[in-house]
Amino acid sequence: MAKLKARYVCQACGSVQPRWQGQCPDCAEWNTLVQESGAPTVFSAKHDLQTGGRAVDLVGLDAQVKLPDRVVTGVAEFDRAVGGGLVPGSAMLLAGDPGIGKSTLLLQVAAAVARSGGGSVYVSGEEAVDQVRLRALRLGLAGAPVQLASVTSVRDILTTLSEGPAPALLVIDSVQTMHSDLIEGAPGTVSQVRASAQELIRFAKDRGTALILVGHVTKDGSIAGPRVLEHMVDAVLGFEGERSHQYRILRAVKNRFGGTDEIGVFAMEGAGLAEVPNPSALFLTRRDDPVSGTAIFPALEGTRPVLVEIQALTVRLASGATPRRSAVGWDSGRLAMLLAVLEARCGMSFASAEVYLNVAGGYKLSDPAADLAVAAALVSSFTERPVPAEAVVLGEVALSGEIRAVAHTPLRLKEAAKLGFEDAWVPGGVEASGIRVARFGQLRQLVERVVGR
Repeated sequence: MAKLKARYVCQACGSVQPRWQGQCPDCAEWNTLVQESGAPTVFSAKHDLQTGGRAVDLVGLDAQVKLPDRVVTGVAEFDRAVGGGLVPGSAMLLAGDPGIGKSTLLLQVAAAVARSGGGSVYVSGEEAVDQVRLRALRLGLAGAPVQLASVTSVRDILTTLSEGPAPALLVIDSVQTMHSDLIEGAPGTVSQVRASAQELIRFAKDRGTALILVGHVTKDGSIAGPRVLEHMVDAVLGFEGERSHQYRILRAVKNRFGGTDEIGVFAMEGAGLAEVPNPSALFLTRRDDPVSGTAIFPALEGTRPVLVEIQALTVRLASGATPRRSAVGWDSGRLAMLLAVLEARCGMSFASAEVYLNVAGGYKLSDPAADLAVAAALVSSFTERPVPAEAVVLGEVALSGEIRAVAHTPLRLKEAAKLGFEDAWVPGGVEASGIRVARFGQLRQLVERVVGR
């Protein structure tokens, strides 16, 4: 028998090294190499890959084969995020911060699928069955016909599920706790996560079961484990939100069966996660009197407009002090760019003022269409002149001070008009119905409008 050689596998990137090192040479992470036993390598004088295999059936793209129907879970926000429902035989990876509500969401989804007539199996490697039942009792799901198990052995799971009809949904919470006896290593290591996920995905493909794997995240927000895990699955879902805030956002980072621009919005309540059909209500603050330093921006998540409030605060400092620049929910580099454009093109000086920018509700914006709303909030705070409370602002700001048009403006303005907003500050050339439109070609025109010149 060939001698087993020790190898060292990086727990961050999955690279294999012949000896231990303090730093992984591939990803530059420190103290991530863990020793694992390598499989013996058998060398042969002649390799014939044409023998020993089996012939497979090849199918053309135009084959008359009925495509599988999606399994609609009944949780509308979840179905929206994944593209309209679960695809039989698909594998999904759901990741999020600890305590964000991943297990709660999947227990509600499993209960909804079970109540609709499809079998649901929920396997927890982190909690006992009684703990899962207590959560189900709190969520009002105790009567749902969900099958529970608390086990970490992949062989035991597959042996159990091979007896009888395959379930419509299988939830594994979490993949980092699973252990495969086909390979050595502790649960959570790169080799174990890869091997366990591969066996579970093969079962899902063969039996037509929709598989959802729960994944942990690292302190920087990336999914823990080997990067290859994200390539093995059909969809990667991120469950986002601040634990101090009520709302949660389910976002598809990768989706082979749908788009990655749709989101599902939930609110964490005492009885679990409640769907939010109108997310704008979470991020808007209704006031009787306008307040300086705020502007309303109609963001767009997939096909869903979401109105959010952008807040700015400028504090003038004594000469000689170093001002701070802070942005929450917005790119700090883009904030610096907008401040530079306001100074160079509009004659406003923020050199002696601290600038703080916040997107209300913990929402995170990356849309350049929010440039004009951010600029309006900054000018409003600096001059202490409020933007009208009934106005929404959108547009991209160029380095020349020009305000450029953005995509899907009519859809954004339609949502604003539906929520009672009467005015829209937009780039020139934009046409809209149902709402008064003020058009701006240059950023200095917006400054003049806010200041009231």
